[in-house]
Amino acid sequence: MKRKTLAFMLLFAALTWVLAACGGSGKDSGGGNGSGPENSGASSEASSRETSPGGEVTLNLMHLWPEGSNFAQYKIVSSIVEQFQQENENIKISVEVLDNEQYKDKLKVLSASNSLPDIGFTWAAGFMEPYVKGNEFAPLNDLLEGELKGQFVAGTTEGYTFDGTTYALPVELNIVPVFYNKAIFAEYGLEVPKTYEDLKEIIQTLNNNGVNPVALGGKDAWTASFWYMYFADRLGGDNLMDEAVANEDFTAPELREAAVYAQELVDMNAFLKGFVGLSNEEAKAEFMNENAAMYMMGAWEVPNYTTNPDVPQEFKDKIGFFKFPVMEDGRGNVNNWVGGPGVGLFVSENSKHKEEAKKFVSYFVQKWGEISVSEAGVIPATKVDTNAVSLPQMYIDLLNELNNANKVTLYLDVQMKPVASEEHHNLIQALFSKDITPDEFISRQDAVLKEGK
Repeated sequence: MKRKTLAFMLLFAALTWVLAACGGSGKDSGGGNGSGPENSGASSEASSRETSPGGEVTLNLMHLWPEGSNFAQYKIVSSIVEQFQQENENIKISVEVLDNEQYKDKLKVLSASNSLPDIGFTWAAGFMEPYVKGNEFAPLNDLLEGELKGQFVAGTTEGYTFDGTTYALPVELNIVPVFYNKAIFAEYGLEVPKTYEDLKEIIQTLNNNGVNPVALGGKDAWTASFWYMYFADRLGGDNLMDEAVANEDFTAPELREAAVYAQELVDMNAFLKGFVGLSNEEAKAEFMNENAAMYMMGAWEVPNYTTNPDVPQEFKDKIGFFKFPVMEDGRGNVNNWVGGPGVGLFVSENSKHKEEAKKFVSYFVQKWGEISVSEAGVIPATKVDTNAVSLPQMYIDLLNELNNANKVTLYLDVQMKPVASEEHHNLIQALFSKDITPDEFISRQDAVLKEGK
């Protein structure tokens, strides 16, 4: 009897040990049958977003400015994160940094497993559309209607808005002025043009004196698209191009008229000889070497005319900029700009702490606007108090223009979906090389837009 009792006790102890070991293994390793949200592909991200017993929240932030290649932006982000954590002791920010292409790739991977970071960066329009349609970005209209109301340059948030809902907030902005050589203008008694007729007279005067009027690299079609877009804006007004893309209808008469004016400049020899085969870098070199009087390009070129130590100060002192002039009988405002935001901040719809994430996004946008110009030479999408910053005069002038901007129209090729965007580049090259007529340009652009690709 004692032997039977002893055997039973040993068996019971063994079973108890086995059951305890099995239960402990499942808890420690995170294993199991794979069911339930805690075992999804987002388990590591989800666990890091949980609130700790002390009430502390951890938010994941992913950005695309590595210290080695984008030190100024990296430093600004790090500074903002540190300040935010100091002011919000219950919120910790876990930061991951990737370079541009790695960032895009990882964003796609995380999206596929519904595990986007709480906060990240996105490009506007066509890039972010799949994420919006997949319900992966949280609406941010409440921030725009709250403490950020009126702080953004007009038109900058529209590239992040779908059906009236804004899903990201821009931090960078580039607009496209016409840079010009003040010394060349002075030599021939020329003044900044206020109308298109003034611009044509300038071009004619320069040609008569053997001076190249405009440096343009048509091989990179987006550069020529700037000229087309300004004609379209000055003729048709604020919303012409936005509505054409949104409605997939490129048949408005002003869009055709803009193509006519673009070819008029070609006929006038406004651009460098052989410009269709020149890259933007080659055209830029002609302007930098003072072989052309004007150069239409994004404001990212401003450091070359202000702070770049590799550019002679004598040249910098000669460069100014002007707004694209108005057209006779056109509906476009001279304070309308072609341009667009660079990247914007999103909040993941699946974040466990959306309110805290939105709080950080609002804080980040405001702080970035305060310091990005002075510390990185980056023009923010928010309005800047130019009386409160110490900058080269060209920056001050551009920022003042932006504060008074009526509209910033997002680049057509960025607004369009990938297939239509690529065809836009092809058609712009054909238009400026006069391989197609304005009517052909319109009909083919309209057709590809209607395909919805």
